[in-house]
Amino acid sequence: MSMIMSRRDLEFLLYEWLHVQQLTEIPRYADHSRETFDAALDTCEKIATDLFAPHNKKSDQQEPHFDGETVTIIPEVKTALDAFCASGLMAAGQDYELGGMQLPVVVEKAGLAYFKGANVGTSSYPFLTIGNANLLLAHGTPAQIETFVKPELEGRFFGTMCLSEPQAGSSLSDITTRADYEGESPLGAQYRLRGNKMWISAGEHELSDNIVHLVLAKIPGPDGKTIPGVKGISLFIVPKFLVNEDGSLGERNDVVLAGLNHKMGYRGTTNCLLNFGEGTKYRPGGKAGAIGYLVGEPHKGLACMFHMMNEARIGVGLGAVMLGYTGYLHALDYARNRPQGRPVGPGGKDPSSPQVRLVEHADIRRMLLAQKSYVEGGLALNLYCARLVDEEHAAQGEARERLALLLDILTPIAKSWPSQWCLEANNLAIQVHGGYGYTREYNVEQFYRDNRLNPIHEGTHGIQGLDLLGRKVVMKDGAAFRLLGERVQATIGRATGSGDAALGAHARELAAAVKRLGEVTATLWAAGDPAVTLANASVYLEAFGHVVVAWMWLEQALVAHAALAGADAATADFYRGKLAAAAYFFRWELPKVEPQLDLLASLDRTTLDMQDAWF
Repeated sequence: MSMIMSRRDLEFLLYEWLHVQQLTEIPRYADHSRETFDAALDTCEKIATDLFAPHNKKSDQQEPHFDGETVTIIPEVKTALDAFCASGLMAAGQDYELGGMQLPVVVEKAGLAYFKGANVGTSSYPFLTIGNANLLLAHGTPAQIETFVKPELEGRFFGTMCLSEPQAGSSLSDITTRADYEGESPLGAQYRLRGNKMWISAGEHELSDNIVHLVLAKIPGPDGKTIPGVKGISLFIVPKFLVNEDGSLGERNDVVLAGLNHKMGYRGTTNCLLNFGEGTKYRPGGKAGAIGYLVGEPHKGLACMFHMMNEARIGVGLGAVMLGYTGYLHALDYARNRPQGRPVGPGGKDPSSPQVRLVEHADIRRMLLAQKSYVEGGLALNLYCARLVDEEHAAQGEARERLALLLDILTPIAKSWPSQWCLEANNLAIQVHGGYGYTREYNVEQFYRDNRLNPIHEGTHGIQGLDLLGRKVVMKDGAAFRLLGERVQATIGRATGSGDAALGAHARELAAAVKRLGEVTATLWAAGDPAVTLANASVYLEAFGHVVVAWMWLEQALVAHAALAGADAATADFYRGKLAAAAYFFRWELPKVEPQLDLLASLDRTTLDMQDAWF
């Protein structure tokens, strides 16, 4: 059994539920088949298992360090990344013309999930690079793509995203990094940047020939002042090394590592404070300032950056799922092999009777079942979103707009729900291990630490809640909310007509939750005061997320129920496990939504009215 992810579960989600083999009917994917998809998944699983997972603990215990000149990273990281790049995985989803495999997004993400589960720290370097390249493919000029994207897809250059600043954090309107126009260049409008960026993952290392920073900064107007707020933000390519017209590396840019941040998890990823244009060592052309090239239009940088940010948000959700998933498999393996205690009931107190395995205790099964429901539900949600991306790319006109709206409303949930509940899966994995779970000799304590960062990465729960309730459910007069409701109602209808009592009950429960969610959403927006409406947006996000994941479980249960009828003894247990996890979610998890919706409907002001002086 893989300790990263169940291949059987992955194949169920991809082939039995999402029917990804049907994507080969789209011209872009016509060269593919289930055989080519499986081959790609095999490659990912093997490299992740053989080269990423073995140094996960070592890179946590021997985290990168900076001596003032160079960042030192354990050599296993580069060995693993070289194998990742050599296999072509950096460009797996790209066009053939870019050296890609033209894999569907859903298959690409399924394969890359192995790396998140095997070693989230090392996997950050290529995943950031893939997102960086995708942004530039969407918004960069042909010269920028040739100079920076192609080397990224070959694995020679790595990439980052540089948003936050020490004084601003998530409040991007308050960034102060400044970009002054210098003139035109073969790579577009050239600027000199000065400022500081904080929390920059993969911001400095020696793992690649170059690092391509995507940096948010503000361009001053004729009066020398920058436009306040997010409307004044522009986006720039700022490479670690300048690139000559023939593609060779030039002089070092004025980008300096000021220091490394030391986080509780993700320790294998360098996390940096970078100074742009404030170094005394690197001054291209003898002038102060980091050379940067404008991406897109001036003052439209945040719109461009959202291309990478939204991809990263779903990626954070997938990473959270996979940390929860590998933790669940470790806990399951431990529970199946650890003898402890005796059964409850007659004879259970006889000290001469043999001990039973942990998995035979009902409370252990409760914790394992909870983990299974969280991680398999979260994986289903993320792969569903990836499937929507494939459908959107192939669609035209109104159909494409509808798919884009669905992705918009699901993105904050796909990011935040796994970051909360797959972290809870890690918490339960530690509990299953008992005292051993808290020790560094076992892996589950690291999984928890690594996953604890995901509720913060790419926008906190609070930010995602404000985005969902404050923008996504009301945009275009609630069009995205209605579209999501239509899809959920279609699933409810199929379950109601299945003739199965359990599925029918689940359908009724989900229908009631969806109806109430709609009513409470209307109540919140009828309040007339945005402060009251949004005061408890994080609770709304959690309730909404549970409803969505219940839908994901009803979808899976429908497939499992149909398959069980014709399953042989060897495969029936898998489908029964799916149905049991669905039942758990509907019996134990979905009922949590009702009191949350009651609280929201009351327009409670407790948190809003609390005063600083009262703490």
